[in-house]
Amino acid sequence: MTATAYLHPLTLVPGPQAVEGDAVRLGGSMAYAREFALVLRRDGVVADRIICTAATVERALARLPDAVAADAALQWANLRKAHPPLQLGARTIRLDQPQIMGILNVTPDSFSDGGAHDDAQAGRTHAAAMLEAGAAIIDIGGESTRPGAAATFEDEEIRRVIPAVEYCAAMGAAISVDTRRAGVLEAALTAGAHMVNDVSALRYDPRSIDLVAARGCPVVLMHAPGAGEDLHAGGQYADVVSEVFDFLKAARARAIAAGIAEDRIIVDPGIGFGKSLADNLALINALPLFHALGSPVMLGASRKRMIGALSAEEPADQRLAGSLAMAVRGMEAGVHILRVHDVSETVQARNVWRGLRDVGLTDFSQLPLH
Repeated sequence: MTATAYLHPLTLVPGPQAVEGDAVRLGGSMAYAREFALVLRRDGVVADRIICTAATVERALARLPDAVAADAALQWANLRKAHPPLQLGARTIRLDQPQIMGILNVTPDSFSDGGAHDDAQAGRTHAAAMLEAGAAIIDIGGESTRPGAAATFEDEEIRRVIPAVEYCAAMGAAISVDTRRAGVLEAALTAGAHMVNDVSALRYDPRSIDLVAARGCPVVLMHAPGAGEDLHAGGQYADVVSEVFDFLKAARARAIAAGIAEDRIIVDPGIGFGKSLADNLALINALPLFHALGSPVMLGASRKRMIGALSAEEPADQRLAGSLAMAVRGMEAGVHILRVHDVSETVQARNVWRGLRDVGLTDFSQLPLH
């Protein structure tokens, strides 16, 4: 019989003052949780669910079987773990507030803006606009990973990506390369990129994990059910939240075992990759849980198909409002990095949210404690 435990932050609060200090700061972010659900699963079925707070969590952990108690205690420590800044070239990306990663697709067939930035001048103009609008990182992708997209050969992906890396580097940008191929990653790092966003969690290309370890660059490990060409294959889940959590925990452990420093790893639940609308909604609602992995959390929900499904089936370029709603939900959950197409609008939403949260952290400071 297999047992696993999951420590879900349950009740989010404006700040510790609102609940007389009985709250936990999630992953060093601007999100705070007061109540937690300690869920014990046996053979994939919920066997026990204990509601606790910071004051009572130790008693709840003591009720767990020995086989899962240590892992649950580590999750509790991870939930309270503050993450150091990312140093990406000359840029320092602090993770104590939400940061915006701007998407630069240099593909002819991206689901959202395919071909719009394929031309070097158009791409350069778009990258400069995103940086000016407040993007902390530019994420450059040379392969469409939408369902049904044609395969891209490594040399073609390099041809698309390297000029974009070079002109972004000339702007002094912090640069991420969105690739699952080691050859593309190596060429991009040599050209001036600083981190990798691997939608296969370093599974697709067996060379990638050793390359990331050797170069010491930060890496985003994203969940996708498919390990081969089709990342969306095999997306059937008994419980999507626990299965994605377990996948990312294993991917993270594999990366660390290969020599990748723990503080270089970022996790992403992979919204839209081999997941139904119900799966995506479950993951969005469970985002606070992913702090228990012990790594910064990235969310990429911008313009995704689920937004159209929840509204009037708007095409990708008409999903701004829904994308902002997803971004705000991510910020409320303590997500550290938001990967978005609409940088200016998301930065404005982040700044307004940040102002509200700053006030929320001080509103209760003048109240007497009882």
